[in-house]
Amino acid sequence: MTRDMIEVEALTKRYGETRALAGVDFSVAPGTVLGLLGPNGAGKTTAVRVLTTLALPDSGRAAVAGIDVVRHPAEVRRRIGVAAQDATLDRLLTGRQNLVLVAELSGISGRRAKARAKELLEQFELSDAADRVLKGYSGGMRRRLDVAASLVARPPVLFLDEPTTGLDPSSRLRVWEAVRQLLAEGITVLLTTQYLEEADELADRIVVIDHGRVVANGTPLELKHASRSARLEVTLASPHSEAASAIASLVNGPVRVSDDGRVLDAGVDPVPGLATSVIRALDVAGILVDNVEVRQPSLDDVFFSLTGGQLEDELLPGRPKSGDDGDKVLEGARS
Repeated sequence: MTRDMIEVEALTKRYGETRALAGVDFSVAPGTVLGLLGPNGAGKTTAVRVLTTLALPDSGRAAVAGIDVVRHPAEVRRRIGVAAQDATLDRLLTGRQNLVLVAELSGISGRRAKARAKELLEQFELSDAADRVLKGYSGGMRRRLDVAASLVARPPVLFLDEPTTGLDPSSRLRVWEAVRQLLAEGITVLLTTQYLEEADELADRIVVIDHGRVVANGTPLELKHASRSARLEVTLASPHSEAASAIASLVNGPVRVSDDGRVLDAGVDPVPGLATSVIRALDVAGILVDNVEVRQPSLDDVFFSLTGGQLEDELLPGRPKSGDDGDKVLEGARS
């Protein structure tokens, strides 16, 4: 059996009176992407800090590439790449110089360092800007260079922390394509993101953490189906007082009726043939229908049903608030 590249078992961590992790369990299979999601203060940042050897757990076990993060942190660091949310590269150096510097710090010799930098610049479509000073890069270009720098030493495991925050749609798609290319090369990725669309697009599995505990773990499709949060919207040809009662047995919970009486809305189980059943029920009641739409649940629906809140970056005790030392607390965002 293939060993998971990331293993987390019963992980706990406190910061004073704050319980950041309360027995977290999850794993990431080789060559896959795990999307780690959670609202403000949920524990996802703490989990990533433990896995990247930046924090020690109070109890439990965590391993990366089969290596215990507490017992052998230096060995773990040799096998991971980390693209943090805040850029760590030198703005006064060119893109090429930054990558060469990272390579040399990773123990790669001069000629090999230059070759590796050239390879990554081509892979991330930055060759034309290779000799431009970093402060002249666009946000999307800097973010791609950040990811490229995390791959200089060819790590088998990559941690991406909010890789597309603040990027325009075109730049975001470029980063997504770069991540897909990494997967094709067999790299394992743990992704934290404030964009639920991004997790839906890239992640093979998603773990949702809330109040220090895992509240959901599965593929995006599994989580959507389990949420039972599909919506039915029926537009009538004209208002009818019996319309809501005619479909009541086919929906979950109350049927909401628009102010003009023509639009009905209700939660439903996304079962095959539902729209047909709704039309038949209304037809039997003598009610004419203009349109029936069943909206499948999105990850937004899943997240809100699980946590009841918006997806935000985590603020731990002792970390500065937005505007202090350049650290940010992300506002809740839905894609």
